[in-house]
Amino acid sequence: MNYQETTNWMFNQLPMYQLQGASAYKKDLTNTHLLLTHLKNPQEKLKCIHVAGTNGKGSTSHMLASILQEAGYKVGLYTSPHLKDFRERTKINGKDISEKFVTDFINEHKKFFESNDMSFFEMTVGLAFDYFAKEKVDIAVIEVGMGGRLDATNIITPLISVITNIGMDHTQFLGNTLDAIAFEKAGIIKPNIPVIIGEYTPETKPVFLAKAKECDSEIYFAADLISASYPSDLIGDYQIHNKKTVLQTVKVLNKQNEFKITPENIKAGLLNVVKNTGLQGRWQQLRESPKVICDTAHNKNGLEIVLDQIQKEDFDTLHIVLGVVNDKDLEEILPLFPKKANYYFCKPNIPRGLEVQILKEKATSFGLKGEVYNSVSEAYQKAIENATKSDFIYIGGSTFVVAEIL
Repeated sequence: MNYQETTNWMFNQLPMYQLQGASAYKKDLTNTHLLLTHLKNPQEKLKCIHVAGTNGKGSTSHMLASILQEAGYKVGLYTSPHLKDFRERTKINGKDISEKFVTDFINEHKKFFESNDMSFFEMTVGLAFDYFAKEKVDIAVIEVGMGGRLDATNIITPLISVITNIGMDHTQFLGNTLDAIAFEKAGIIKPNIPVIIGEYTPETKPVFLAKAKECDSEIYFAADLISASYPSDLIGDYQIHNKKTVLQTVKVLNKQNEFKITPENIKAGLLNVVKNTGLQGRWQQLRESPKVICDTAHNKNGLEIVLDQIQKEDFDTLHIVLGVVNDKDLEEILPLFPKKANYYFCKPNIPRGLEVQILKEKATSFGLKGEVYNSVSEAYQKAIENATKSDFIYIGGSTFVVAEIL
């Protein structure tokens, strides 16, 4: 199989949460252990930072990788989902894994994957760990896919565990209260491994404290300990919290004496996240006059901050290109959106995309007025046509909507 055939096979033959949703979720790590034993446990050769959280884990992971790169280290970065190309998930010093490595890895182990019913995510984690071990990275930043306790990445013993924050997302898997979700995320806390908590609430803090005590792990609440004094090229308002989490993580990493990171490395790393790692879709400006911003925020906590930031902008008319996936709680997110805006409703081009007519009807019931379009690109083009130079266009609601525009 060539690269295109290989990724098609991965996407179409095996469960993949990005495309399918609930049916792809597995509730134990048996398969992951089986796979990594088959691969001769590449994760045991890696030094890692493990990053979980409802929002901000992608930005936090990329910031950490950028800082470590500036400090001169060979840095593996594993994140999900990808926006355009599957290879974005697995990088070393900002460079995507090669098509050849992906193709060779899948072809070599395909029979094993099929006979053991491996999920898309399990295979992808195995691929990343195998790649990082073979390329002998100095350190790998590993982002959790979903949750933590039962996530396929949760077979590593990291140098530091990081939990950015807790919000209501993926409640069908992780629980429908903040403390239940915090319990799942706290599953990445390991015995005697320090843990950094980015943000906390009265419901989540006791969960983290209890798990840290049970594991005899030092716990640091970054929001209380750090001021985010460094500027960054990631300019969304929510990055203030992520920066604090990153700075506390670097502080603890320096204390361990395995890595040396200077204030200069931190400054350069935070200013060059996009250049060093290729991160996209975080309050990303696509054009000006009219100003066009896309952002991958897709749950209540993330959208609240992004929509608040939009209201701080100076514009005549607001245009919103909006699409969501079919497991999104519309009752929770649609009331956040401003009524004074022109909406361009669309469906992201994946099986999980919510039918656009359903989205429009639900949005209308919350006083959001707009038209239906056949695709994300058609909706975006119409917004561009309708907008004057002094207007503002926002594209969002789903990672997959942003991916189609980028």
